[in-house]
Amino acid sequence: MVHANARLTPHGRWLLVQRVRVQGRPIAHVARELGVSRQCAHRWVARFDAEGRAGLVDRSSRPRRSPAATEPQRVAAVLAARAGLRRGPEELARATGVPARTVSRILRRAGVPYLWQCDPVTGQRIRASKTTAARYEHPHPGDLVHVDVKKIGRIPAGGGWKAHGRSMGRTAAQKRARIGYDFVHAAVDDHSRVAYAEILPDEKGTTCAGFIDRALTHFAALGAPVHAVITDNHWSYAHARDVDLTLAAHGAEHWFIKAHCPWQNGKVERFNRTLATEWAYRHPWLTNDQRTDAFTTWLREYNTERHHHAVGAAPITRLSPT
Repeated sequence: MVHANARLTPHGRWLLVQRVRVQGRPIAHVARELGVSRQCAHRWVARFDAEGRAGLVDRSSRPRRSPAATEPQRVAAVLAARAGLRRGPEELARATGVPARTVSRILRRAGVPYLWQCDPVTGQRIRASKTTAARYEHPHPGDLVHVDVKKIGRIPAGGGWKAHGRSMGRTAAQKRARIGYDFVHAAVDDHSRVAYAEILPDEKGTTCAGFIDRALTHFAALGAPVHAVITDNHWSYAHARDVDLTLAAHGAEHWFIKAHCPWQNGKVERFNRTLATEWAYRHPWLTNDQRTDAFTTWLREYNTERHHHAVGAAPITRLSPT
């Protein structure tokens, strides 16, 4: 592979040597023809004289010694922690004692895919995504709360295909059975990233209104009364009278994202991805109740213990000085 900034390929270097050594032409003239300096031309001719045709291929630019390189055992510890924990550089740094920037370089050098490219259950690369550089954050807790619903399939008794694989046999009765979905309603404060969420049976207007009422009451109890709520344009938010009455009772404005622009509701969309990765599909659950029971504990850890990269600490720290 030719170096990115090389003016000549190995074939071009061979042409240079032929014109100088075989045709006997002045090296300065040949260098000008090929668009390189005389010093560069002399270097390739000298390498050919010393090593033959093999001297015209690229050499590694890696230094012979790297005294500041990370020790192999620390590299192995980082890769093992990444495979076991499936967390980002900040969390891996805490687990291994290796600086987060060094962790990132180790992962990139080893070709480890980003977490958002991986299946949350197996850790294998399954997807690609786009990112945006347009970021914003409201200055105070309660200025804006992002609200959305994440629909996840319920788990049949004994576990589904994530526990037993897609190749497991299915009877006609199993195929006819309608297991249905759980609807995770979530509200995320734009400034602190503190999340309030509930698992509810549907996403009808009345259900959404009840959730918003409890969510706004929860944030007010934390000392962050909500001034505005942003949602997508789902019918339950855009046309349900109960939602309008609930927001009016709390004195909160209702903002809508632009159609087909979910990144405008990005705080809760990112939370949905985190809950899918770290809770819903973190383990091959054997029953739906088992997964539901684990949700409260996970949500509490998310708010009070889990390090949030955008916050620099647990989300609750932006609401409480302690």
